[in-house]
Amino acid sequence: MDRMLEAEIWTIARIDEGTAAVLHPLGTEIAVPIFIGQNEAQAILLGFGEVATSRPLIQDLLLDLAKTQGLTLIRAEINEIRDGVFFARLVFSSQDEEEKPLILDSRPSDALALAVRCKCSVFIARKVVDQAGLPVEFFLDALGGTISADTIEIAGEGIAAHRTALRMELDQAVAEEEYERAAEIRDALAILDRGKKE
Repeated sequence: MDRMLEAEIWTIARIDEGTAAVLHPLGTEIAVPIFIGQNEAQAILLGFGEVATSRPLIQDLLLDLAKTQGLTLIRAEINEIRDGVFFARLVFSSQDEEEKPLILDSRPSDALALAVRCKCSVFIARKVVDQAGLPVEFFLDALGGTISADTIEIAGEGIAAHRTALRMELDQAVAEEEYERAAEIRDALAILDRGKKE
């Protein structure tokens, strides 16, 4: 079995190639970008609890289902990369300590969205880091040498993550022609922006 490194979700970044969840293996100067869709990015950001939703998302439903079956998500693993495609798995423990952990295959974006909701550990295989990792400086250089809320949102860092989630929700509301909801989101963003200037 390949060596696994504990990692953190360092950022959710919008860069030229698209939106990426950038994982940072702890104790390294390497970061691994995993490109995901905007809906997946929003699901991860919503998992940090910065924005409440009126109805449960699929991730909430899956965790509730697992809980009713006596299962607890204990870790998410990014365990493989093949032809540029990342693979992940979820590791659940049972209330019965005699049982082996339940391991399910997952998309990385779903695994990360579930992990942030459970506040469980995220691990990434050393071979994945070796194959897809980039020096942290690459991301700093690509963003003009700084990390700011205007160019990159630090997931879980309060207002910046909240602002990002709201912007994504606003884009989705406009795309779905839900203009009343879009106006409410726009107003919430205006309040955040006023607070930023004060």
